[in-house]
Amino acid sequence: MPTTPLRKDAARNWERIVATARRYVDEGKPLQLNDVARAASMGVATVYRHFPTPEALLETVAAPTFEALAERAEQALADPDPWQALHGFLVEGIRVQLTDAAVAPVLAAGTDALACTTELKHKVTSRFGRLLARVHEAGVIDPGVSEADLVSLMCGIAYAVNIHTGLDATERAAAGRRYLGILLAGLRQPRPGSAE
Repeated sequence: MPTTPLRKDAARNWERIVATARRYVDEGKPLQLNDVARAASMGVATVYRHFPTPEALLETVAAPTFEALAERAEQALADPDPWQALHGFLVEGIRVQLTDAAVAPVLAAGTDALACTTELKHKVTSRFGRLLARVHEAGVIDPGVSEADLVSLMCGIAYAVNIHTGLDATERAAAGRRYLGILLAGLRQPRPGSAE
């Protein structure tokens, strides 16, 4: 929802616009504000009043997923096992990339249309950075692996799954977890003093 309270009718319009846009994104349709207005049975001016650009609307559609991912990262930081914490967060990161079509374009955008998007992305990346720092400190991952490396590799996994267009949602999720497992097995180092 917007940061400032809306009148009831304006709030209903906002929710209807976002729900319509969510359907468009889920169906792989381009997010054009005029089309969303028509599909939501409201005037174009009403849509533009709430969302001045398609990017602002897309970021609003993606916001709940980013909020959940930031919360998952916070929960992972509470895990006493640094490796399991990072692993669990990356599994969730792959899942959201494969299940929410709004995430990848928002992540890839050079600039954000909304300040709240920038804040959410910062929460996710800063917590991810702390998770990575913990596994580096524990000595269980190649010390040369950076945040940028893992972000690129995660995008690569999502791309590798997405090129298999014949997979259903369950098969896509399973492929994503499998590819991530292979990646992490290659990055993991034995704990100091362990027999691994």
